[in-house]
Amino acid sequence: MELIATNEYQFLKTGLEDRIAVVAISAPKSLNALNSAILAELSHYVSNIDEDVRVLIITGDGEKSFVAGADISEMASLDYLGGCAFGKAGADLFRQIETLPIPVIAAVNGFALGGGCELAMACDIRIASNKAKFGQPEVGLGIIPGFSGTVRLARLVGMGLAKELIFTGKAIRADEALRIGLVNAVYEPEELMNAALEMARKIAENAPIAISYAKECINQEWDMPAETAIEYETEHFGKCFDTEDQKEGMRAFLNKEKAEFKGL
Repeated sequence: MELIATNEYQFLKTGLEDRIAVVAISAPKSLNALNSAILAELSHYVSNIDEDVRVLIITGDGEKSFVAGADISEMASLDYLGGCAFGKAGADLFRQIETLPIPVIAAVNGFALGGGCELAMACDIRIASNKAKFGQPEVGLGIIPGFSGTVRLARLVGMGLAKELIFTGKAIRADEALRIGLVNAVYEPEELMNAALEMARKIAENAPIAISYAKECINQEWDMPAETAIEYETEHFGKCFDTEDQKEGMRAFLNKEKAEFKGL
């Protein structure tokens, strides 16, 4: 899929094909580091995704970096209120991505440090180039992860590993990220986007309402007591039977046909 720059965004390249949207953060001089303008553009893009899109892929433009972090030149002069505001902008955007009703795949093509690692963790699925590196190096700058990194990293890899990575600030390679469960798969650089698109196509073929419900259940049930979580799942399981997609899916299965889901 060809990604293009438009007049609408200064720091994003976008593409759309077969109900799959791709957005690449493009700020080559800073290795795609996140500043306020990029956060605002990405929030606007996410808020205005076409309703027909079934999967979103987020990546970085160029060969070196997914997102190298947050923009230190912008953060250097911030005070308490400025730091809180900048952190909230990033945290709100990443929560917006996390709660999108469609699946979001992070195709991590290079450095995913600080805010870049946090962006990847806000996505539902992370796949990486074998040249990618992950880390939360903020303590070396006198700060902590501010875009919800202390929240999501512990949930993904466990409290002990999260503390080690955050306290030391060390970066880990893609194979180590795979071993600890931070990413789902690792590919050669030239295979990464094809792998992301192939996964997205498989997802897009399935019933979009069911996928949205499944994502909501997984996200919401994380901290629920078991009985409450099971009730939540049962409710959404039942809601599936009020959709045309459920009728189509089961009709096609019984007739040994390929289902055509319309998201209704």
